[in-house]
Amino acid sequence: MAKKKDERKIFVLDTSVIIYDHNAINEFDEHDVAIPITVLEELDNFKKGNDTKNFAARQFIRLLDEMAGIKTLQQWIPLVGAKKGSFKVVMNEKSDVDANKVFGENKADHKILNAALSLQTEFKDRKVVLVSKDINLRLKAKSLNVNSEDYETGKIKDMNSLYKGETTVDGIDSSVINDLYNDGTCEPAAVGLTDAPNNHYYILKNGKKSALVHNNPETGLLHRIEKVSAFGIRPLNAEQVFALHAILDPNVKLVTLQGVAGTGKTLLALAGALEQKKDYRQIYLARPIVPLSNKDIGFLPGDIKSKINPYMEPLWDNLKFIQNQFSEKGKEVKQIQQMVEQEKLLITPLAYIRGRSLSNIFFIIDEAQNLTPHEVKTIITRAGENTKIIFTGDVFQIDTPYLDTQSNGLSYLIDKVKGNALCAHVTLEKGERSELANLANDLL
Repeated sequence: MAKKKDERKIFVLDTSVIIYDHNAINEFDEHDVAIPITVLEELDNFKKGNDTKNFAARQFIRLLDEMAGIKTLQQWIPLVGAKKGSFKVVMNEKSDVDANKVFGENKADHKILNAALSLQTEFKDRKVVLVSKDINLRLKAKSLNVNSEDYETGKIKDMNSLYKGETTVDGIDSSVINDLYNDGTCEPAAVGLTDAPNNHYYILKNGKKSALVHNNPETGLLHRIEKVSAFGIRPLNAEQVFALHAILDPNVKLVTLQGVAGTGKTLLALAGALEQKKDYRQIYLARPIVPLSNKDIGFLPGDIKSKINPYMEPLWDNLKFIQNQFSEKGKEVKQIQQMVEQEKLLITPLAYIRGRSLSNIFFIIDEAQNLTPHEVKTIITRAGENTKIIFTGDVFQIDTPYLDTQSNGLSYLIDKVKGNALCAHVTLEKGERSELANLANDLL
């Protein structure tokens, strides 16, 4: 049965939603979408620059202009697509209850609240909902009796069920483990696995006997994994063995590594990249810049290189750690130095990669939990022939104000690509940095 018009909601979008997903206006099904004029003013301030928010602001402004055509934005304009609602820009940001007076400050958030309040007054028979990634703004809205919700698109519903990529199976017949060591493979059914996901990893155990195996999508068999090193870095536990196997597997084009600090995610990715350096034109090691206290890097002194160097330092530390595995005058150290000088190995902010060709590239994205789902999708869709992408991060260490464990790009990616033959995921839980680092992760 078709819904009546008066059952359709009016969703009021905050600036944070558009920065998170510039296509958000199309994600509300048959409901109507309102954009406060203050949101457009904020986006106008964001449109210049190379940061993600600048890109999102420009994209949304272009999208709005294209959808409006010759019509004015003060009228309801139908959104393109079947069973879609309409959108408009709200010019009236005055209401009987003035958020500026209630909260004692004249600011953009309060103008957006007033826009929602004015729509409530104008459309008494419709449910008006303010949508924002800003928790504090949602709380302010609810305190003014305005319905408010988080933007749910791209959000993982249950973090407890987030795919881990590996499973321990106890009680395996010892003869099966012996056969794995002799033959290297076995049928999944032989160990009671009837629905094993592609590229899933297993620890098969019988008392003190165990075997590390990988479900190979090409053969449909479980393949025993040998512990191998990569450019001087040797895995220290089963999770790291799995991670390095995925990084070195030429048939796996996308790898996600999730884990707390000190579990070796970035180090393994970089070591694996260097081990395969002859197979790729360049190695990119990048991370999003999330400035301290969310201030723009422009407030830092010096030129652009000196501004971004502090954010790239952890990546250089991993490279130095690998170099320290070899003699100072060894060929491996000289190879790394030469790669850096010739930009065959490039450590750079993620924003600086935008617009570059991603063909024949080994691409490592560190701190991927600070990306939005849209940013992750943009990166992957630009991958050309013979490109491999590794996303690493800790979904419980979010540094940006409008992302959380459920809405960040890394969680989204892990959930969406699980079981795909081109993709592999490993959750690293055992810290190997030091006993002190493990203590901090466990107790603090």
